[in-house]
Amino acid sequence: MAKTSWLIEQLKASKDNPLNFTKGTTFGWDYSTHTVTYDPSRRKCDAYLLHEVGHAILGHQGYQTDTQLLEMERAAWDKARELADMYQIIIDDSDIEESLDTYRDWLHSRSLCPHCNSTGLQAASNHYRCAACQHEWRVNEARTCALRRYSTKKRSR
Repeated sequence: MAKTSWLIEQLKASKDNPLNFTKGTTFGWDYSTHTVTYDPSRRKCDAYLLHEVGHAILGHQGYQTDTQLLEMERAAWDKARELADMYQIIIDDSDIEESLDTYRDWLHSRSLCPHCNSTGLQAASNHYRCAACQHEWRVNEARTCALRRYSTKKRSR
């Protein structure tokens, strides 16, 4: 925790990043309040903290498509690596890939057709269509809760 406290003080002192920091049970970036939430008890806290600061520096405010979310996550990790070099913190590539894998797995689950289990295509923010059976469904956000898929159109076959 001592290193994390030091890092937060360094980040607060940066005139380029007028950010607020708050302890929580998860890591997150809230653009509306310019607040980074962090969990000091988590393994690799400093890496995840820098990742969230990466979102802040990059001005991430939301996303419309699954691929856009994955691009934002990758960009925030790239920025975290730059910051880690500045603050002499080590971020392992395997930790980054593990984090990105959680998003890849989540996005894949969202895209599975609830009717035939084929991979569907994203038609809108939370709306998918199956290329195999033409079934349509919507999904909840579900990044911190159980994924739900809801049929929106009966199959035409």
